[in-house]
Amino acid sequence: MHSNSLRYVRRMSAIGAAVALAAGLLVALAPAAHAAAGADLPFTSVEAESATTTGTKIGPDHTQGTIASEASGRQAVRLGAGQRVEFTVPRAANAVNVSYNVPDGQSGALNVYVNGTKLAKTLAVTSKYSYVDTSWIAGAKTHHFFDNARLLLGQNVQPGDKIAVEAVSTQVTVDVADFEQVAAAATKPAGAVSVTDKGADPSGQGDSTQAFRNAIAAAQGGVVWIPPGDYRLTSSLNGVQNVTLQGAGSWHSVVHTSRFIDQSSSSGGVHLKDFAVIGEVTERVDSNPDNFVNGSLGPGSSVSGMWLQHLKVGLWLTGNNDNLVVENNRILDTTADGLNLNGNARGVRVRNNFLRNNGDDALAMWSLYSPDTNSSFESNTISQPNLANGIAIYGGTDLAVKNNLISDTNALGSGIAISNQKFLDPFSPLAGTITVSGNTLVRAGAMNPNWQHPMGALRVDSYDSAIEANVSITGTTITDSPYSAFEFVSGGGHGYATKNVTVDGATVRNTGTVVVQAESQGAAKFSNVQATGVGAAGIYNCPYPAGSGTFTLTDGGGNAGWSSTWGDCSAWPQPGQGNPDPDPTRNLAKGRPATATGSQDVYTPGKAVDGDASTYWESTNNAFPQAWTVDLGSSQAVRRLVLKLPPATAWQARTQTLSVQGSTDGSAYSTVVASQGYRFDPATGNTATVTLPSGTNLRYLKLNVTANTGWPAAQFSEVEAYLS
Repeated sequence: MHSNSLRYVRRMSAIGAAVALAAGLLVALAPAAHAAAGADLPFTSVEAESATTTGTKIGPDHTQGTIASEASGRQAVRLGAGQRVEFTVPRAANAVNVSYNVPDGQSGALNVYVNGTKLAKTLAVTSKYSYVDTSWIAGAKTHHFFDNARLLLGQNVQPGDKIAVEAVSTQVTVDVADFEQVAAAATKPAGAVSVTDKGADPSGQGDSTQAFRNAIAAAQGGVVWIPPGDYRLTSSLNGVQNVTLQGAGSWHSVVHTSRFIDQSSSSGGVHLKDFAVIGEVTERVDSNPDNFVNGSLGPGSSVSGMWLQHLKVGLWLTGNNDNLVVENNRILDTTADGLNLNGNARGVRVRNNFLRNNGDDALAMWSLYSPDTNSSFESNTISQPNLANGIAIYGGTDLAVKNNLISDTNALGSGIAISNQKFLDPFSPLAGTITVSGNTLVRAGAMNPNWQHPMGALRVDSYDSAIEANVSITGTTITDSPYSAFEFVSGGGHGYATKNVTVDGATVRNTGTVVVQAESQGAAKFSNVQATGVGAAGIYNCPYPAGSGTFTLTDGGGNAGWSSTWGDCSAWPQPGQGNPDPDPTRNLAKGRPATATGSQDVYTPGKAVDGDASTYWESTNNAFPQAWTVDLGSSQAVRRLVLKLPPATAWQARTQTLSVQGSTDGSAYSTVVASQGYRFDPATGNTATVTLPSGTNLRYLKLNVTANTGWPAAQFSEVEAYLS
């Protein structure tokens, strides 16, 4: 389901890891670095841009419609004829899967080399399944640039071995390679009915549709066996119930069809496991059931160990699918959703799956006709959804999104969206408790071309009605979001409230604009949210439409690194822009958090930024050197400091010797003004001015004091910081 065909355009101006990219190595997108987030996968991925290459690296780029913007890590390697990428094998493997792009309308091949020896087999590459256009979706451009191609190497390789891929004649952009040790083909279970015994052709030449139907009919209550081979089905299966369809493994048993099961109901007990279904879907036609499963498998069913590719949707589930389990699958290169629970989902568990290059929401619950209830998306790894969200919850009751790893969302989506966008009626809005826990989002969020402003990595959206459910967001890690980390919005432009939200325990690193992007009326409580590397300011709080109400952020304690507020609601912050100050004469330090190496009695560090020159900070006595630090909230081009002591006549003249240091992250400091003496004289107001050199940008301002001629301690009643 397309998640963000927004119906309004904002008045605002347009904005023109966590996943281990060190050495470009991702262990199943780095579960070792994020033990609680993502799937436990049977392969290890290596980014092309980190490998040795004779080609050209492209990216990073977040611009909609570019090849690099859809790549894992927003980077890839472009190869001309004869150019190659050589990967260092990270694990024992006998198979490789390569994510790649070729120019529109072209096909070709990649030569494959193992330790310098060229294999007889090549890896076919094509644009056939790429370059998808969806003109009916507002804001969509041509997208879905990448595809995946896999190859059994015919030999075992070990960690440290070299595998290279080389463009033969067609230009190929290589994104990432997955290295896997594929198990030998499984053997037929005792008592199973083989589709070949019913006439199926494992060469892929004949039509095996009727043979599959006959085997299903004969195996009721038992197992249909799909031996190693390629099988071609020309129409979908229906009436599937009380049966297991089992293959020899998803690299061995392959069914070629764009419509595998299409049925509106089933008595259940359907188990699909350990084979591949690879379709021929080259464009998205929403009225066509071009899906692995379209409709219902019935209660108590399961889908596991599947490789699903080149379909419109992996699983589009309607009707009764109570207690369905979908686990340990790969869903690649779909032109729309990876999986969508389309109403009536009760007790469904979708867990430990890998999804890459999906053309809409990778995983979605959509409560059309009746609410999805007591269902969850848990421990899935999602990479490169190229139109909408990584995970989307549209309505429903008591749902959970837990321990997922989502990276590189594009165009119209967030990493996770919790939304009351209904699309159609009758719709069941969010209710009960929506649990969002333990998720890791990397480079998630995107510029929305309909809004002409960005979407956050994690979005709560009162699109068509107020959020009445309790939305609990805990244990979140958000890294390298190109724009904001958390967004609260009423995306339909109606100004509905986004409320009953709690955010507890989050780590935000290197967010491009703000930590919190609040655009609706409502409220959220934030606790234990730690941010570093904030691009512009901590908070953007400008509800839309104007006058629709305010968004209240309650500080639950334990927050750090994002207390500043974007100062201009007439313009969106751009990544790394810094917060424009509507009053350039404002004292940037006033009221900001201050700390010190020590203080004497009641003369605490905050007294130097409280706006009252009669109160003051005094360091621990007889203990030079001493340091006093203030967090300005965001990086600022500070040009002048005014240091004050109380103006009382009892304060005799004195000279304090100090240096000025600055930092953008609170850990690495550099000297801005070298140590020198500054005279404080009651006859001239007991003030001293420090001029900072042009080009100074700092968020954390530190004064290191080494001497005071009037008292054996550092003393300031006010430290004022100005832009000019």
